[in-house]
Amino acid sequence: MNLKPLFDRVVLKNIKPKSTTKTGIFIPETVGDEPIFAEVVAIGNGDTFEGEKCEMCVNVGDKVLYNKYGSVTFKQNDEEFVILRQSDIFGIIEEE
Repeated sequence: MNLKPLFDRVVLKNIKPKSTTKTGIFIPETVGDEPIFAEVVAIGNGDTFEGEKCEMCVNVGDKVLYNKYGSVTFKQNDEEFVILRQSDIFGIIEEE
């Protein structure tokens, strides 16, 4: 990926959720709205708000939960990516 996002924008690559539960029950893709999980693949340099520098809170490689309605989807080399503002990310997922 050779895309460098500007300001407080982040480029994400979606992570497919598991299609079975812990007990082995298969969950079809058509069931309900699934949470949107992704991996951060590129970040901007941050932005300025009221004269103060706002640093980026996410890093490349972080797994995050984000707002799919605040994002733009695009394809590059047959892979689908999402670009959005850092404020549209709800949180960083920490592995247990």
